Amino acid sequence: MATNLAPVSASHQPPAQNVTALRRVFETIDANSCPHSFNFHMHTICSDGKLQPEDLIEQAKTIGLKGLAITDHHSIKGYQAVERWLNQQALDSDQEIVRSPHLWTGVEITSNLMGTEVHILGYAFDPQHPSLQIYLKGNAPKGSDAEAANVIFALHQAGGLVVLAHPARYRRPAEQLIPVAADLGIDGVETYYAYNNPNPWQPSPTQTQQVKHLSAIYKLLNTCGTDTHGLNLLQRL
Repeated sequence: MATNLAPVSASHQPPAQNVTALRRVFETIDANSCPHSFNFHMHTICSDGKLQPEDLIEQAKTIGLKGLAITDHHSIKGYQAVERWLNQQALDSDQEIVRSPHLWTGVEITSNLMGTEVHILGYAFDPQHPSLQIYLKGNAPKGSDAEAANVIFALHQAGGLVVLAHPARYRRPAEQLIPVAADLGIDGVETYYAYNNPNPWQPSPTQTQQVKHLSAIYKLLNTCGTDTHGLNLLQRL
């Protein structure tokens, strides 16, 4: 993997790549933020979800989401479809853009951390940046490209924020994974996550407390998301 790519400039960023605004949101996320105000983990038919991208954004507007990111596996096609939809809505009505939630770029990348398969979420990155192209081909990366250090580096080069998804769901415990991810420069952890798919959705109390404690120790951002794979943004399945 190339290591001499220049990171994206912070100036003149499109709204979907406004990393400063996203960081501010992550700094205010709490247990009540998801699923009715923010949702930063959702899938469409462009990876392993059931929702059409257009149906996802329609539902997000109905729920009243303030901000979201579509995090399809190794693909930004869902994000691109929603971006086109929002642009068309803005052309059709000057009011639509006011009522629509803020959309950030997003992706979920299968990675190797401490010999364990983990999922890394990237947000507010430049989807055209050369460092990311190997990760946006629809398939999980292999070899050195799959190493968490390289995934984190690539997302940072593209100007993004990097988050360890559902850190209490892996073969190794969060107490082992989060410190290593922090050493590699990860920006945050998906602190508020429903591990047993409760209905209604709510963060799992034990895991939330554990991950929040670790995020505080390592000065990481906290994020939230339903990890929707079904037809309802308020549930995982």
